[in-house]
Amino acid sequence: MWVCDAKAPMKTISFQVLAWLAAVTVALLLAWAAPTESALMGRLPSLNAKRLNQQPIALPQELPGHRTLALVTFQRGHRGEIESWITGLQLRENTSIAWLKMPVLEDPGTESARSVIESGMRERHRTEVDRARLVPVFTNRDAFMRAVGLSGPEHAWVLVVDRDGQVLARVEGEYSVEKGDALRETLLAQF
Repeated sequence: MWVCDAKAPMKTISFQVLAWLAAVTVALLLAWAAPTESALMGRLPSLNAKRLNQQPIALPQELPGHRTLALVTFQRGHRGEIESWITGLQLRENTSIAWLKMPVLEDPGTESARSVIESGMRERHRTEVDRARLVPVFTNRDAFMRAVGLSGPEHAWVLVVDRDGQVLARVEGEYSVEKGDALRETLLAQF
């Protein structure tokens, strides 16, 4: 004998609707919580700095280009890596690329200590052009690396950054044609 349960179809429909609503809710939560591209690549924090020629610069708003190549160092030993990029991309001759050198230094805490460090840098960088392109950043290095999305200070980093601070591309270490071409493409892309 066959018995018809009129409530069975209703339970099935209710369960399907609840399952669908749960799936949509989870999808919306994941979309909201998913990292954005800028969060994945990092952001240059807002900083007030001074070029080595003593001209103030608000980073990233006053970067020299809409997209700027930032040559970031954490120690003196990175000079060779940075020089490889300057030579490889012919930055001194190529005026189509806005660029600057950005040594990131642990903030000594006082203006007089920062001045002593800057004096030493001015001794090594004597031309006005070099001094205008050099922006020492005195900050917490670890916090800077986290914000910009860098894995460590072992090598120099080369970043393409826009005036909103968004890191559009980054590579570490010495210049290579492949890395240079990738950064050049991002630098010169239409925005």
